[in-house]
Amino acid sequence: MPAAHAGTLLVAAASDLVHCIDELGASFQKEAPGTEVKVSTGASGNFFAQIKRGAPFDVFLSADMDYPRKLAQEGAADAASLAPYAVGRLAVWTLDARFDVRQGMRMFADPRLTRAAIANPDVAPYGRAARAALVHHGVWDGVRGKLVIGENVAQAAQFVQTGNAQLGIVSLATVLSPRLKGVGRYYLVPEEGIAPIEQGAIVTKHGQANPLAARFVRFLQSEAARAILARSGFGLPRARAGGA
Repeated sequence: MPAAHAGTLLVAAASDLVHCIDELGASFQKEAPGTEVKVSTGASGNFFAQIKRGAPFDVFLSADMDYPRKLAQEGAADAASLAPYAVGRLAVWTLDARFDVRQGMRMFADPRLTRAAIANPDVAPYGRAARAALVHHGVWDGVRGKLVIGENVAQAAQFVQTGNAQLGIVSLATVLSPRLKGVGRYYLVPEEGIAPIEQGAIVTKHGQANPLAARFVRFLQSEAARAILARSGFGLPRARAGGA
């Protein structure tokens, strides 16, 4: 089978995808032989700012729908290509044996808690969701002075892993990743009272000149991609007709 659209695809991916983005890229390469997928991971808000300034990414995989939608509104991305590809879930993760995850969000009211980690609510959708969860469960005021803020959800998890935080609100995908599965204990944060973390993919203005970009966004709707995302701890949006 000859290579189709062989070339390079530059992807900016939210940090909650760090543990599965390589598998997604490899699966896409099977459908587009000869393609080189180059990925950068980080906070969605930071990528939003970079792409808005003309950073040469072809595809933006955000941890929300708002950032890619705003890029489209400002002419920095193709509105017609915007599509949800995953639904994130929050988990409270700890390696500290003193905290019982069966206590749920009440762990944040434990007087033994001195440091808790979340992603930066200003740039990371998971940080905004973590703050909303703390507010919803009535523990925000008591814990806000104990927070250590990661630039993104992956860094928030690192604070827990290195002992710089006793608790962290991270992505379920992080704690279910092959590298961390079985490490510590986690509590799945209820979805009630928190807006769904619907994650969106979009072709950037730069990517409109690269046929691989639209093809990759379509690929994320395929059964192969959805299976990878589901195994990695993500919920899935309703399947669209005409996946890759």
